Amino acid sequence: MLLNGFFTLGVAALALAARTPVKRVAHETRRSLPTGWTPVRRAEPDRVLPLSVALVQPNLEHLEAYLLDVSHPDSPNYGQHWTPARVADTFRPSAESVEAVRTWLVEDGQIGADRIALSGSGAWLVANVTVDEAEQLLGTEYYVYQHEEDGREHLACHQGYHLPAHVSPHVDLITPTLHFDKKVTRHGSAELAPALGGSAKNIGKVAGPQVGGVVHNFFSDLETCDQAITLACLRVLYDFVYTPLAPQKNTIGVVEYTPQSHNASDFDVFFANYSKSQIGERPKLVPIDGGVLVAGGDPAESSLDLQYVLGLIGSKKQEVQLYQVGDPVEGASFNNLLDGLDKAFCTSGGGDDPTQDGIYPDTAGGGYKGEDCGTVKPANIISTSYGYQEADLTPAYMQRQCAEYGKISLTGVTFVYSSGDAGVGGRQNVCLNESGEQVTGGKIFSPTFPGGCPYVTSVGATQVVPGHKVTDPESAVFQRFPSGGGFSNVFPRANFQKGAVANYLEKFPPGYAPGIFNTTGRGHPDVSANGLNFSVAIDGEFRLVSGTSASAPTFAAILSAVNDARLAIGKSPVGWINPAIYSSFFTGAFNDITNGSNPNCGTQGFLAKPGWDPVTGLGTPNFPKLLSLFLLLP
Repeated sequence: MLLNGFFTLGVAALALAARTPVKRVAHETRRSLPTGWTPVRRAEPDRVLPLSVALVQPNLEHLEAYLLDVSHPDSPNYGQHWTPARVADTFRPSAESVEAVRTWLVEDGQIGADRIALSGSGAWLVANVTVDEAEQLLGTEYYVYQHEEDGREHLACHQGYHLPAHVSPHVDLITPTLHFDKKVTRHGSAELAPALGGSAKNIGKVAGPQVGGVVHNFFSDLETCDQAITLACLRVLYDFVYTPLAPQKNTIGVVEYTPQSHNASDFDVFFANYSKSQIGERPKLVPIDGGVLVAGGDPAESSLDLQYVLGLIGSKKQEVQLYQVGDPVEGASFNNLLDGLDKAFCTSGGGDDPTQDGIYPDTAGGGYKGEDCGTVKPANIISTSYGYQEADLTPAYMQRQCAEYGKISLTGVTFVYSSGDAGVGGRQNVCLNESGEQVTGGKIFSPTFPGGCPYVTSVGATQVVPGHKVTDPESAVFQRFPSGGGFSNVFPRANFQKGAVANYLEKFPPGYAPGIFNTTGRGHPDVSANGLNFSVAIDGEFRLVSGTSASAPTFAAILSAVNDARLAIGKSPVGWINPAIYSSFFTGAFNDITNGSNPNCGTQGFLAKPGWDPVTGLGTPNFPKLLSLFLLLP
């Protein structure tokens, strides 16, 4: 205890004595450390860092306007998406920014010009520097931090870093600096429900468990959708019956992060019960940064996502792409996914944060020796069931990723993300305190990322109420987990949703004290879909899997049918759908959910109410209306 106290005081004293160059401004700061991390020593001055400077991208202030021009129903340019080359040219950092940062590194940092390189995308300047050189450049101090759970160590700077006032406007962020190692986590039930009975050998012959004294077959019985969701349940819930007309033109991608994996034979177990015509169908593996299917990996997420996307699309002719990201050694993050999708974003020689992202080539034994940079043409719809809490990351780190979702959306891509499974906070009742720290029992709401990014479509979870019919109105999910939702602390309220959010806050004020949530933040989710007790084939058995990780691929698959119908008549895919679905033109396209809440942080969270709400968004899809309205657009 005495040693810990002494060290804490020592860190404070050192912080006061940190070198802060004259005429410099704070560029990025962190109010508190992420949960579990403690400084244990100063970083060795001769330790080498792969310093990467992300250059400011011009025209980002116009990104929303560019997107609205091709995405709002009232725009005469609706559906006229940009080419990737036009996007790259519009947002490429200027020669002025490159020169300003390069000059600073050479003159102020005494970094030799031969040590500085511009990334292939033109978005990053990179240089290997020592800790001592980095501290001089950034007016900060680097420490080695240790995590209380497993003792792993991490290098980061203390509280913040500084840049000359004339350089700061040319820089988005610099890595490695403030970010802490935290891999993306799946939005799904941590524990699977007991097996429903049956195996790969006899699955078609075994009845499900007894319900009310009666043996039910969950594989086909619509009477038990309140206890196990199947493809048939979802088709009835959302009136979703569709046969693809242009499957060769349409694409949908599902993102998984190694070691999440699946057993290929489970697809046939699933299809044998729910869609016999699809037996033998598999997703197309599209590896990014060495992504592979790992024997013995966690099969829950990948099995859930892919079985339901394939099953809902219902056609062997429609290709479903599996974006498997990261090798089994290094792993990956959202930045690695975006690297693979966009060459202009890709670091190509530096830029990913070694404390946050997978760094490739991976020099470890068995690691992936390549670096995938713009190797994947993005599918029309990309569904992801993983996320962070905003408090895990720095604002600059999130803002740069969010802008990239917007830039790719300009080309006609729709990003669908699950909203999270812990209501208005984090798992295990971890919320924020007044200092912005994530602590058990905190009272301030802790929103998720990327759900708060306005350029993704965030999907919350609903359920069939126990004892109710599948044709009865759903509720916000309240069994096993609460659906993630709320208001971003990083991204302001989006223009497309201002009316809907204002309506909720004015008509149904939550009644919390000021500061409990950000009343001016981007509200999410945008929509919702069922997320409770999906019947999934895992290792030859059917298990029940829950989470918004079920809701996101369900919504994505239904929206993919809309794309198919538009492509079949020569129209473009829908792209960024948020401005359209919030507009008055789409009134009635969603089943309004008015029951339930999303508790956490010692509160009931928010309540589901008529219209948009931060629990279920605009509601669940009414497929016939959604389809007809999108077909009416140019």
